[in-house]
Amino acid sequence: LGVSCDAAGHVLSLRLVGLGLTGTLDALDFTALPDLATLDLNNNNLFGAIPASLSRLRSLAKLDLGSNGFNGSIPPQLGDLSGLVDLRLYNNNLADAIPHQLSRLPRIKHFDLGSNFLTDPDYSRFSPMPTVNFMSLYLNYLTGSFPEFVLNSSNVTYLDLSQNNFSRPIPDTLPKKLPNLMYLNLSVNAFSGGIPASLSKLRKLRDLRISTNYLTGGIPDFLESMSQMRVLELGGNPLGGPIPPVLGRLQMLQRLDLRSAMLVSTIPPQLGNLGNLRFTDLSMNQLSGVLPPELAGMRKIREFGISSNNLAGQIPPAMFTSWPDLINFQVFKNSFTGKIPPEIGKATKLEILYLFSNNFTGSIPVEIGQLVNLVQLDLSVNWLTGLIPHSLGNLKQLTRLTLFFNELIGAIPPEIGDMTALQVLDVNTNHLEGELPTTITSLGNLQYLALFDNNFTGTIPPDLGKGLSLTDAAFGNNSFSGELPQSLCHGLALQNFTANHNNFSGTLPPCLKNCAGLYHVRLEQNQFTGDISEVFGVHPILDSLDVSKNQLTGKLSPHWSQCTNLTLLSMNNNLMSGSIPAALCRLTSLRSLDLSNNQFTGELPHCWLKLKALVFMDVSNNGLWGNFPASTSLDDFPLQSLRLANNSFSGEFPSVIETCCSMLITLDLGDNMFVGDIPSWIGTSVPLLRVLTLPSNKFSGVIPSELSKLSNLQVLDLSKNSFTGSIPGTFGNLTSMMKTPKQVFSSKKVESSGRHDFVQVRRISTFSRRTVPANNPSLLDKYRDRVNIFWKGREQTFQKTIEISGSIPESIGGLELLESLDLSWNELSGAIPPTISKLNSLGVLNLSNNLLRGVIPTGSQMQTFADESIYGNNPGLCGFPLSIACSDEGTEDHQELGRGIWLWYSIILGIVFGFWSWFGALFFLRPWRFFFLQFLDKLGSK
Repeated sequence: LGVSCDAAGHVLSLRLVGLGLTGTLDALDFTALPDLATLDLNNNNLFGAIPASLSRLRSLAKLDLGSNGFNGSIPPQLGDLSGLVDLRLYNNNLADAIPHQLSRLPRIKHFDLGSNFLTDPDYSRFSPMPTVNFMSLYLNYLTGSFPEFVLNSSNVTYLDLSQNNFSRPIPDTLPKKLPNLMYLNLSVNAFSGGIPASLSKLRKLRDLRISTNYLTGGIPDFLESMSQMRVLELGGNPLGGPIPPVLGRLQMLQRLDLRSAMLVSTIPPQLGNLGNLRFTDLSMNQLSGVLPPELAGMRKIREFGISSNNLAGQIPPAMFTSWPDLINFQVFKNSFTGKIPPEIGKATKLEILYLFSNNFTGSIPVEIGQLVNLVQLDLSVNWLTGLIPHSLGNLKQLTRLTLFFNELIGAIPPEIGDMTALQVLDVNTNHLEGELPTTITSLGNLQYLALFDNNFTGTIPPDLGKGLSLTDAAFGNNSFSGELPQSLCHGLALQNFTANHNNFSGTLPPCLKNCAGLYHVRLEQNQFTGDISEVFGVHPILDSLDVSKNQLTGKLSPHWSQCTNLTLLSMNNNLMSGSIPAALCRLTSLRSLDLSNNQFTGELPHCWLKLKALVFMDVSNNGLWGNFPASTSLDDFPLQSLRLANNSFSGEFPSVIETCCSMLITLDLGDNMFVGDIPSWIGTSVPLLRVLTLPSNKFSGVIPSELSKLSNLQVLDLSKNSFTGSIPGTFGNLTSMMKTPKQVFSSKKVESSGRHDFVQVRRISTFSRRTVPANNPSLLDKYRDRVNIFWKGREQTFQKTIEISGSIPESIGGLELLESLDLSWNELSGAIPPTISKLNSLGVLNLSNNLLRGVIPTGSQMQTFADESIYGNNPGLCGFPLSIACSDEGTEDHQELGRGIWLWYSIILGIVFGFWSWFGALFFLRPWRFFFLQFLDKLGSK
């Protein structure tokens, strides 16, 4: 096999391509093959050094060792193969400098050393290679300017220097030195300057690839003269400027890549003249305007990409009827509007359809079900309404279906079970409802399932997960009930699992314990029962675990200390008991620990200060007792919140806080049995403290005046203790308690789509626009500092101190499930938006003590708020339920009138006092005084 001989029996060629050969060439006796002309060992698994003894093959014309694992240097002795015409050493692990002896091969035509680890040679020792017509040095470690020996190899027609680190400008002399070039690839280097105008002299050039460099100066117009061009790749350069309409004259062009080139313009309609174009990528620029209908003239287009621009308007339907070979259509991250054209069903060869992050409206066209070759469909982050079409069940090749962040309603159609190739199903953040179809268990290739933030009800099919290797399952923020499928993690591949904020009950799937790859788990606010220690085991990469607000029992397992990457552990509001094991002190990556509202007993481990990354710690409302532990390790660490309330801790004020916790913002020691004085060091050792609550203890002595040094303090509770003496007069220095609010209350836009993040309160989640926020520090926002204080008539839990000014946004009407809104005692100004009347669930409202003005909105729900005090101390408000009536012109008009009167009053006052200075007080004083007193009286009543 692969051996050719002459009539005398001499071996002429060895062609052993792709046979899986392994080993080295060290044992091969090349002297036994004096007539060998071809040695082709391409695409095997050979390794080791290339033997220098290859130079003994004096008759060798072709040497192909490409796509193996050869390493070491290229033997310079290969330069002695005077008959060598074809040398291919590409795609190996060859290193060191390219031997200059290779440049002296007198007959070499094909010279390919690409995809190795070769470094710069001494180019001064290189000779021109006039016989070479194919030269490739791509993907090595070559640097410096354009190699001179290459420029002197005048017969090169194919030149590939891509994926190196060549720099400086592309030489203007290149067309003169290499006039026969047909293929030029300089991509992924560090060339700078403009695109040389001299390139227009390369009349034979068909393929120009110079993407991903540092080229500037725009796309040159001279390209129109290169009518023979087939491939033009300029993307990944900071070119700037517009897309020249003259590119439409390159009638032979088949591939156009201008992505990420800082282009600022509209899309020229002339590009529609490129009738042979098969691929175009204009993505990641600053293109604006609309898609010209003339683009339908690109009738051979197969792949079309214009994503991440500023394009708007509708997609011309003619594109889909005129592009019969279209397989890839990507227009995501723009501002396209209107409906998705039903004509899209004509592009039956489509494999990838990405329309996400636009402003498309209307329903999903049923015609999409005709795209039977579709592999990936992403319509997410739009404004699509209506039902998920049953016709999608025809997409048997589809592996990815993402419809999240739309306004879809109804149930998931049962035909979903016909999409047996589906690997990713993401419909999160819609208005979908009803039960999951049992056919969803037929998706035998499903790996990623995201259903969170919808209105789903009922139970999850019990067989979901059986036979699957699910990596992601997200059911959060729905109304699911019943037990979770016990086979959900059957494949033990689960990494991200969220079922938070539902009505699930029963025990958790026992297979979770064996999912070694668990990374992110959120199961809070359900009714799960069972022993927590039997559900979770050792998960080496686990980052966050939240099982709070359930009915779980059991003890904290010491084995969880092996979850060394854990950053968040939240188990509050359960029925867990036992002591807190000291082994958990090994969780040195832990940032948030919440064990509050359980039945833990015993002492807090003395090693707790070993949790060097801890920011939030809450063990309140348990049965912990004893002195709060100090530590011999008093290095400062980032603790910001420490909550120990409602336990049985005793002893004096924890002294360890003085030396360990300078970053502390919240300290809650309430409802314990601490005794003694409040130490004076508290005013200097914890300078960032905002919340200090010490109620219901046995503290005594005088209240230290040093507390007034806490310039950031906003909440102070010393009630129900045994303090004596007077309240320090220096408390007047606690300026943060009367600080002017700075934060503006405004609506945050979601990128590209223009959608407000003000969604229904019960649907707000830490996920934002992703199922799992990998390495996202904002995940801790949900668990940020909180404190219980008696405020506005009742005990309330505050997550943070809110300071609000500015106006109430119109988008507040989108909080359709809001039950309580208290914005009192701020500096809100402007009118109350009429959209507030849309809050049909609102039961508590307080807008008092602000700077609001205008007419109080009316509406069915607003009419139920008849208490004037909820609008009190807003001098500009009028209308029901206030006794201040609004005129027909409206309060705003009156305020404008008032401003005008004040202006005229100021002018008149200036004139009066001017005359006063001229004619004397005796003549003017009494009548003008009377006039102005009457004027001010009327203005005040107005």
